[in-house]
Amino acid sequence: MTERKPYRILLYYKYVRIEDPEAFAREHLAYCRELGVKGRILVAPEGINGTLSGTVEQTEAYMNHLREDERFRDMVFKVDEADGHAFKKIFVRPRKELVTFRLEDDIDPNQLTGKYLSPKEFYEELQKDDVIVLDGRNNYEYDIGHFRNAIRPDVESFREFPEWIRKNLKDYKDKKILTYCTGGIRCEKLSGFLIREGFKDVGQLQGGIVTYGKDPEVKGRLFDGKCYVFDERIAVPVNQTEEDVIVGRCHHCGKPQDRYINCRYDLCHKQHICCPECEEEHRGYCSAECEEHDRHYRKMKAEKKRRKQDAVVG
Repeated sequence: MTERKPYRILLYYKYVRIEDPEAFAREHLAYCRELGVKGRILVAPEGINGTLSGTVEQTEAYMNHLREDERFRDMVFKVDEADGHAFKKIFVRPRKELVTFRLEDDIDPNQLTGKYLSPKEFYEELQKDDVIVLDGRNNYEYDIGHFRNAIRPDVESFREFPEWIRKNLKDYKDKKILTYCTGGIRCEKLSGFLIREGFKDVGQLQGGIVTYGKDPEVKGRLFDGKCYVFDERIAVPVNQTEEDVIVGRCHHCGKPQDRYINCRYDLCHKQHICCPECEEEHRGYCSAECEEHDRHYRKMKAEKKRRKQDAVVG
């Protein structure tokens, strides 16, 4: 029996009416600071969406606290064990939307959303010939891991999906569409949008990739690569079988790789897939241009600091 790790990471969301998101965010931030958890929580009139880390005792207390609120009594938490915090700070911020879709006529997933599919049901549907599998995430999330034969949407943000769908999928409204994302929150709206656009048969992976990878029967089959996550882990394994493969490619040399790094240049910080050898060879930069710009940038900073010191001495 493996020893339980001392920390846990919680991923959760719920679409439910919150009358005063600003006040809720202030009060919730104070509670989180007092408890000692760290993470990123968004609060909007349409609900709450969070990822946070803490000790087993802290996360247990947090879940119990949230469920004491009638609005969150049936909240589903996705729980990962961890060796330490996945965040450096705690942020609780009010937003207009939980996921930025920016539709003129917004979608309420409590009123309109696709059919929920369990991991087993989704796995079975994936193996059918006449289905379209749509990744509901951004292109950089897809590049490090995705379901086999899924469409890679050429989008850098969620709000680009409506235009992309109208341009690329308008001729497939009679096909069965399967959608998926990290934890399920984006597909609640994405699948609803597809239905409103006239797509006849739309399903969504309930609980997202994270839940799929934990299912004891499916074991993450047919997911290739890793799942991108928005914390310090960056990516987590999904496929728990011998079928697990690496699908990402090093930005520099093209070799199979599944690790992201940020460009060393402070004014770039582009996140890119990079093997350890190329990280060393290119000194952490995503391009020669960034390395050259950073050289000048550091030189300017050093000169500015020197002039400031000279002024103090003078």
